[in-house]
Amino acid sequence: MIQKGRGIKIVGHTRPGTVADLFEAYVKYLKAEGKPSWKEAEKGLNKIADTLGRNRPAREIEPEEIVEVLRPIYERGKKSMADHVRSYVHAAYNWGLKSEHDYRSASQRRFRLVYNPAAGIPTEPKNVGTRWLDEDEFVRLYRWLECPDTPVHPPYTRAVRILMLTGQRVEEIARLHVHNWDAEERIIDWSKTKNGAPHAIPAPLIAAELIESIKPNEHGWFFPSAKDPTRPVSHGTLYTFMWRQRDRGVIPVVTNRDLRRTWKTLAGQAGVPKEIRDRIQNHALQDVSSKNYDRWNYMREKRAGMAKWDKFVRAMLAKKRPLRLVA
Repeated sequence: MIQKGRGIKIVGHTRPGTVADLFEAYVKYLKAEGKPSWKEAEKGLNKIADTLGRNRPAREIEPEEIVEVLRPIYERGKKSMADHVRSYVHAAYNWGLKSEHDYRSASQRRFRLVYNPAAGIPTEPKNVGTRWLDEDEFVRLYRWLECPDTPVHPPYTRAVRILMLTGQRVEEIARLHVHNWDAEERIIDWSKTKNGAPHAIPAPLIAAELIESIKPNEHGWFFPSAKDPTRPVSHGTLYTFMWRQRDRGVIPVVTNRDLRRTWKTLAGQAGVPKEIRDRIQNHALQDVSSKNYDRWNYMREKRAGMAKWDKFVRAMLAKKRPLRLVA
């Protein structure tokens, strides 16, 4: 470096970062950014690091090696898992390519990456869901959650009911904490959400009454995990819980994302304008005015929309009797 006329201060570590260095640094970045996906990413990357070789320089990994890791997962029928693992590796290398040239970072570790070995690996085709519950199905599911016919950790059934009543993302409801609930205003407030923007909604009265009936645990979680009360229930656990009941035939075939789509559809039927439904569900608005200029929080309009929805849900539940469970 001296012979090249360059200062030795920029040399840093002479050893290029390993696969383990890259994956651990990427997970650390996700945690620092408050990304709830960091734990799943860490789990997936740990497994693939063992296969690729933890101590190998990250820059030496070839696309064929990643393909050979993904193929057995795919051939076991775990298409979604294979796609998730591919995305974790792709994201980690993308982060590595950018981070070591980031003048805002003082990190001394350099990976000397030239390209992303996962960039050319195709993704699994995305199936855009269209499923939503009609009124009968909505009532059938809601009534079962109120009084399940099998032992279930109570926070799980309550969390799904709040999903049905608010139309929010699964991760955001699953992680509901006392800090997110304004009991006086009956507002659920998140400082940061999936799209990076803060978000707040007035809870419809039926949802507010349910939240107020719940006593958060000593760690402040409304929906704690059954295995580890220091943590909230994961969206994966709620998905598995719902899947098991579907397989038993006691609830309609539905995913947690379908519940979000159901809220959007039925709230429209209740007379809530689409713009307000989009704002209640925190869908990103792409027009220049909304993105760069409009700073009104629309809380008054959201309250009016939720009042319509509350009236609609109560009428729907009142006129529909619980359907008999399948034996």
